[in-house]
Amino acid sequence: MNVGPGHPSGGGGRSRRRRGRRPPNRGGAGGRQQHSGIFTAPMDHNYRNAGQNNGQRRGRPGFAPSYSPVDPEPLPRKEDATSRIFAFVDDLFFQAKIQETARKLNVKVEFVKNEKDMMDHVKQNGEERPSLIIFDMNNANAKPLSLIPKLKSKLKKGTSIIGFLSHVQGDLKQKAHEVGCDMVLPRSAFSQNLPQLLRRHGAEEEPAG
Repeated sequence: MNVGPGHPSGGGGRSRRRRGRRPPNRGGAGGRQQHSGIFTAPMDHNYRNAGQNNGQRRGRPGFAPSYSPVDPEPLPRKEDATSRIFAFVDDLFFQAKIQETARKLNVKVEFVKNEKDMMDHVKQNGEERPSLIIFDMNNANAKPLSLIPKLKSKLKKGTSIIGFLSHVQGDLKQKAHEVGCDMVLPRSAFSQNLPQLLRRHGAEEEPAG
């Protein structure tokens, strides 16, 4: 508004007015470097990776290990070995998983459908009793809740019975324990511990003395 002969050139005046209307200078080269420095430094996630790696090696209090258990060593192969593990499992996914794991460990697993089927296999094995019986607690054809107590009474303490189910089936888990299941696991935990279970129960018992 003060443009005139007695004032500085119009260009300079307009320039000063434009600078006066702007907020404090944050757009210069130095400002951009400072502004970007605030946000670019934390983008380097090496410190996170280092913390995670340290947690994996030494473990962090309150956190579960982030690694899977190592599969056990396979048992010595025996062509004439009898089955010590029986499974009432009709789910094709778990059948395949059990078969593949047993093959790697040189363990023989028999899949059975009902009580008669299993007892026939037991008779063929002579006096040797099963070491482990696996139940899919959702196998309706096997009727686990009624069959488990029958098997418990016939096979006594020498046989462990393990059931697996969905982690949300709390009521079924409680009933499985009540009828005689020694251990009831969620499907994920059963899959994770399957190699250790098969090897432990698939190994032949050493003679006493």
